[in-house]
Amino acid sequence: MFFSACVKFSKISSIFDPMKALIELENMEFRAFHGCFDLEKKVGSRFRVDVTVEAEIGDAAAHDSLKGTINYAAVYKVVQAQMTTPSDIIENVALRIIDAIKKEFPEALRVTAKVAKIAPPIAGKVGQVSVSLTK
Repeated sequence: MFFSACVKFSKISSIFDPMKALIELENMEFRAFHGCFDLEKKVGSRFRVDVTVEAEIGDAAAHDSLKGTINYAAVYKVVQAQMTTPSDIIENVALRIIDAIKKEFPEALRVTAKVAKIAPPIAGKVGQVSVSLTK
C-alpha cells in the first residue's frame, strides 16, 4: 500500500516538475565579417560559437522522440544565419543569436551564446577573444 502511494505521488510530481535539458552546440566555426576595422569587414575572420539552450523537454527523452525537444540541427541553422550578418562588435552577434533562437524556439527558457574571434587583430599574441551573453 505504501509503495503504491509513492508511485502515484511520483507521477503527480513529474507533472509539476518537468524535465529540463541543456542542449549544447560547441565549437561551431564560421568565417564572418564582424569587427570594427575595415580589413575585418573586407577579409573576414574566423569565429567560434558555443550555444546552450535550456528547455523543458517533458517526456521526449523517455519516449526517444524529437517531438517535445529542440532540434540541435535547427539551432545550428539559426546560428549560421546570424553569423552571415556583419556586426561591429561580437556582443551584438551574441545577442542576435540569442534573440533568434528564442524567437524560433519559444520553449527555450534560457539561452547562452559565446562568440569568440580567433586570432583577433590586436597588439600581442592572443589566441581568441570572446563574449558570453545569457538571456
